Amino acid sequence: MKIFTKSALVVVSLLLSAGLGIAAETKAPAAVKAGSKTSAAAVKENAKARAADTKTPAKAMLIDINSANEAELKSVPGIGDAYAAKIIAGRPYANKTQLKSRKVVPSILYEQVKDKLIAKQLQK
Repeated sequence: MKIFTKSALVVVSLLLSAGLGIAAETKAPAAVKAGSKTSAAAVKENAKARAADTKTPAKAMLIDINSANEAELKSVPGIGDAYAAKIIAGRPYANKTQLKSRKVVPSILYEQVKDKLIAKQLQK
């Protein structure tokens, strides 16, 4: 009986230590104050944290081309200073395909970033 108890205790302690090890590796996303200007680094870090969190729905990771600031647009791989400025200057967009049809970004870049963007309609 003592052997079973020691074995069960060892198994339980191993499971607990493994669970604590996994919990220690999880990282909370960086907090961003509402309404504050964010740096490109903070936006990228927040986007990485959201991408790593499997519980976050895919729609939450989309960047709205009608309302995103320059730093948020630049957080999308392939969009730098020039493309972010062109996207902002071309607003509003009825849909994200207008980035390609209006020649704001080249077709090759559009194909790379289209799954990371959305064009929400602004409410009047």
